[in-house]
Amino acid sequence: MRTPSRPRPRRVAALLTTLALLTATALTACGGEAADARDDAPLRIGYQRFGGLSLVKARGVAKDVSWSLFESGPALTEALKAGSIDIGQVGEAPPVFAAAGKIPFAVVGTSEPIPQGEAVLVKADSPYRSFADLRGKTVALNKGSNVHWLLVKLLEANRMTLADLDVKYLKPAEGRPAFDNGQVDAWIIWDPYFALAERPDVRILADATGLASNREYVLAAPDTVKKRTDDVRAFLDTYRQTTDWGIAHPDERAAVLAPELKIPLDVTTRALARSAKPLAPVTPEIGAELQAIADSFVTLKLVPGPVDIAGRVDGRFNEAFR
Repeated sequence: MRTPSRPRPRRVAALLTTLALLTATALTACGGEAADARDDAPLRIGYQRFGGLSLVKARGVAKDVSWSLFESGPALTEALKAGSIDIGQVGEAPPVFAAAGKIPFAVVGTSEPIPQGEAVLVKADSPYRSFADLRGKTVALNKGSNVHWLLVKLLEANRMTLADLDVKYLKPAEGRPAFDNGQVDAWIIWDPYFALAERPDVRILADATGLASNREYVLAAPDTVKKRTDDVRAFLDTYRQTTDWGIAHPDERAAVLAPELKIPLDVTTRALARSAKPLAPVTPEIGAELQAIADSFVTLKLVPGPVDIAGRVDGRFNEAFR
């Protein structure tokens, strides 16, 4: 029998080189270290359909960035965990759940309060006249999103607990058909899904006024903040300027965003009228506000504790938001 010959050194070296190149290519394609290390690479921005960053994308005013769309804040923070985005914008609860999950990020910006931008919806012909009337009923919401904190505050205000409701954790794409088809009694949701669901047969039972601030928060990967400080600052300057432009030009803003959001102009206009607010710097008070949310979630055993969210507030970019 013929003994197989051993690979020649040159062939072995060539094979190893090929494998190394394939591995590097795979890492780059997956958003791995090879893609992230370059300081001249585009900043990778995570945005949601209606967050303030949508206007920046729609107007095309931020240069040298790439965009990734997410349905909700929890999905966006998972992208931060995976290292596939550098900056993203979320609501109140996602930073707390992300911090509890040991996801690395810094809170570098926020917005003015937006309490009218999230609400509890019920059918217009339902017998419910207050949130307390939902005791024993089925309520749908997206777990870990801004409306999760609104639920906590509604329960507190009505001297109820989670045990008083049948809570169904559904993403917006799941919550809408469940609500429309009568599979849940109420749906807690934010704009623009909120505005899209508003019809003559739907009634707003309550919004976050007097209960939750419903601010937006800008999160950034710590390595990006440290290594690309000037790039982050330039992008945040653009973000703030674009937000200010939109507030000063509401009609043009709606006309620009409606095609980007793929929703009717009248729905876009209605949602923006209540949900588009100026950006704001992060202060110790903002840190305390976030920490109070975190402490409440820990007390309710919705996240494992302790959670230090105030320690993640980074004010080095505050000038961009003034």
